[in-house]
Amino acid sequence: MAVDVTERETGAGTAARAGAAPRRWWRRSTPWIFAGPAAALLVFFFAYPLVAGFYQSFTADRDGATTWVGIAQYRRMMSDPVFWAALRNTGLILIVQVPVMIGLALLLAFGLNQSWLRFRSTFRIAYFLPAVTMLVAYSVVFRVLLKTDGGLVNQMLTAVGLSEIDWLNSPGWARLALIGSITWRWTGYNAVILLAGLQTIGREQYEAAAIDGAGAVTTYLRVILPQLRPVILFCSVTSTIGTLQLFDENYVLTGGGPGNATMTPVLYLYKVGFEQLDFGYAAALAWVIVVVIGLISYAQFRFFGRDSSR
Repeated sequence: MAVDVTERETGAGTAARAGAAPRRWWRRSTPWIFAGPAAALLVFFFAYPLVAGFYQSFTADRDGATTWVGIAQYRRMMSDPVFWAALRNTGLILIVQVPVMIGLALLLAFGLNQSWLRFRSTFRIAYFLPAVTMLVAYSVVFRVLLKTDGGLVNQMLTAVGLSEIDWLNSPGWARLALIGSITWRWTGYNAVILLAGLQTIGREQYEAAAIDGAGAVTTYLRVILPQLRPVILFCSVTSTIGTLQLFDENYVLTGGGPGNATMTPVLYLYKVGFEQLDFGYAAALAWVIVVVIGLISYAQFRFFGRDSSR
């Protein structure tokens, strides 16, 4: 009798374990079921194009067939004058535009953070609005404003007795127009981010600096700016990446001209890939742009992201 009871208990336990195993398997698989669609999209729309583009940078289309050419596309890039002109143009824009924009954004953030300023919310919205304007739309507006014949800017210049400027057909003025348009669009965006950083600094620090006899300028330079360092670094890195990826503004404003004066690597990549249909060389250009962005971003974090207290 005892044997029968033991056998029944053993059989019941085996059946329970057999029924519990599928439930435990289902429990373990649930996260993958929910993450599966996102993972599939990541693989098909990010990982696969990334690997395929890297492979394509070592190939070339010859007589309608894709041929492996090794590093020939990268060697070609080293002797490509348009590519080097695009890098020089981007470097010039980067050196001039990013510091000017961050400086203006800091001034705006300091102004918008003043307690005595009325309608602060209205001003914040007004300064942030350019950042939500469509890239092509605002570039077209700037193209109309900067027209040599009949443009509003030249009309204003002639109204005060100055001569007209050929903004978009002169290399120097075209670069200046491009820098001005980018600065107009992104200064308010960075100002709002810096303002958020300013508002995390307690009023007691301003009061302590005032008790120590520090003026407004000294307080901002010695107390406020060091604490804004991570926010300033973030704005600088994102602005640098945006400048290195510059495409819409110069494509609409100048088309990369005159004489490649406003050509940038991404615009050159577009022209090579979608106008000349040289996809192997375009893929090589894309990977070089990725490496350049990574190196510059690393350098910014390495040299400007150190803790000043160390």
